[in-house]
Amino acid sequence: MKCSSFSVVSLLTSIVSCSPGLQQVPLKGKECVHPPYTIHLFSKAPLVIYISNFLTTDERSHLQDVTKGTFARSAVADESGEEGHRQTRTSQSTTVPRDSIVRCIESRALAFQGFEIPRSHLEPLQLVQYSSGEKYHLHTDWFESPERMTSEVGGNRLSSFFVYIAAGNLTGGGTNFPILNAPYDERWCEFVDCDEPWDNGVTFKPVPGNAVFWQNLNEDGSGDPATIHAGLPVTSGSKLGMNIWTRQGPLSEKFRGRDEET
Repeated sequence: MKCSSFSVVSLLTSIVSCSPGLQQVPLKGKECVHPPYTIHLFSKAPLVIYISNFLTTDERSHLQDVTKGTFARSAVADESGEEGHRQTRTSQSTTVPRDSIVRCIESRALAFQGFEIPRSHLEPLQLVQYSSGEKYHLHTDWFESPERMTSEVGGNRLSSFFVYIAAGNLTGGGTNFPILNAPYDERWCEFVDCDEPWDNGVTFKPVPGNAVFWQNLNEDGSGDPATIHAGLPVTSGSKLGMNIWTRQGPLSEKFRGRDEET
């Protein structure tokens, strides 16, 4: 199956039916239990959802443990697909090794999007670390260049999660969507920087354990320009986040790696 997009109604139906307290089949002797996370629908077009308590404290600690000492300067690919270091992205990143706990997180991300997307559509999970002064300039997660959307890599990026893993004495470092409209309801100030000027769009606060989910593609499969976003500079402290990207189709084993279970 190849997915181009999914409707708000079908996605929210799947979230309500599967998210809180769902138990999966045990993975390699460890039970996969999903936390009772809470969803906050921020925008319908583009679809943007803020998720409270998407990861447990133990899961966040595990992700830090298994990636310790593996970070390297984050790369950015040009239109030809060639990767290099650029001043637009100054963070450190690493690929998370896939064990039973990581597979449980993958299962949660898939269940959040419905029951029709296979695990093979997920890119390997990526942790990204920002220290003082580091940032990721405005960009989209979807691509325009055919070289970045081949069948070998599963086509374009259907959706994104950015999950906050840790925030050590952090100031700055929010996730900014400049085209989204700032909310009126003050209850959003728990998750959104309400001190930002109105014309700066929306900046989600980096609260450990929480996540922002958005749909990258329109119904016709084209990229939605309203999903342009940035990792704002960290002004002090550090931030650790995780990218979970879902492609339109399956990734080849070369890019996804081998799945022992499907």
